[in-house]
Amino acid sequence: MTAPEALYQSTLASLPLIARGKVRDIYDIDGQTMLIVTTDRLSAFDVILPDPIPGKGRVLTQVANFWFAKMQAIIPNHLSGIPLEQVVPDAAERAQIEGRAMVVKKLRPLPVEAIVRGYLIGSGWKEYQATGSVCGIPLPAGLQLAQQLPEAIYTPSTKAAVGLHDENVPYQKTIELMGEPLAAQVRTVSLQLYNEAAAYAKERGIIIADTKFEFGVDNAGTLYLIDEVLTPDSSRFWPADQYQVGISPPSFDKQYVRDYLETLDWDKTAPAPSLPADVAEFCAAKYREAEVRLTQGA
Repeated sequence: MTAPEALYQSTLASLPLIARGKVRDIYDIDGQTMLIVTTDRLSAFDVILPDPIPGKGRVLTQVANFWFAKMQAIIPNHLSGIPLEQVVPDAAERAQIEGRAMVVKKLRPLPVEAIVRGYLIGSGWKEYQATGSVCGIPLPAGLQLAQQLPEAIYTPSTKAAVGLHDENVPYQKTIELMGEPLAAQVRTVSLQLYNEAAAYAKERGIIIADTKFEFGVDNAGTLYLIDEVLTPDSSRFWPADQYQVGISPPSFDKQYVRDYLETLDWDKTAPAPSLPADVAEFCAAKYREAEVRLTQGA
């Protein structure tokens, strides 16, 4: 199978560019809608790497679309239902972004990332070792690396600009930012989404160790799921058959790249080092495998 052609940055002449994020390029359509193109850029430690992961953007888009459809009973999402052909009629231009673009509603993004952790890993493990808690939430003593938590916990963070680090905040801070009803709704929905997805993924041989959700509201104040959802970029996916308490499991996500970068003499600030081709391709293969496991035959 030929590796898909990589797209590091999209270039659409027919629509005005609003912004380029770590991974996504966003174009304006009209007052109600915009186009989100998921490129093959990869960010690690909040720094955009110079090398793309071939096909990653398509995987992220297809996986997100799968979950958006699956979770509609819990919460509406930002997909507009407008076909790509309608907003990018030129076939040659459309070919560049086919399979990796979403026509979405314009909503007001909430100022927090809704992070849910089901297992003790990453920064949560480091904090637990130091304080016995994660993001201020006390946990039982004696837990081990990668151990499943007694129940999933909600640990929100504030959104940082590109190149800066997101900051974990207590739940109380989200109440100050959004008001209690909305903060409570975001917490409840986030935990419900995670628990349902984790149960489904486990049947497919994938453990979702943690994930982040993003939300927006319309003019009426209705809450929507936006951005991406339960993808290998927004989540930590582990193969269930290789999971073992006490060790950091291999993963279906960019943790493989993070682990590689940790072996380098790099201070985690821009510019990031280049990735060897074999590291990029191994990462791309893990993304594809996650998509197949989650969506095939579903």
